[in-house]
Amino acid sequence: MSATAQHYDVIRKPVITEKTTMASENGAVVFEVDIDANKPMIKEAVENLFGVKVKAVNTTITKGKVKRFRGRLGKRKDVKKAYVTLEEGNTIDVTTGL
Repeated sequence: MSATAQHYDVIRKPVITEKTTMASENGAVVFEVDIDANKPMIKEAVENLFGVKVKAVNTTITKGKVKRFRGRLGKRKDVKKAYVTLEEGNTIDVTTGL
């Protein structure tokens, strides 16, 4: 597997919500990442895929909720999000897609 394919496995998709839009005004971009990815892996993947300099990476894990589906209990998957702060002058336009 090539290095680029590994980077795409680390970063799943951008998260676009009101909160992340407000964070983007301060130079931060939010991605849903692989649950096993660590901060150096996320930093390397963002720098290589988008050609930007990363200042900091903060991560959060949201535990999956237990929900009912057709009368049966089911569990949503756990989700890991990475708040990537970029160096001054670097931007990523997440509305265009990867």
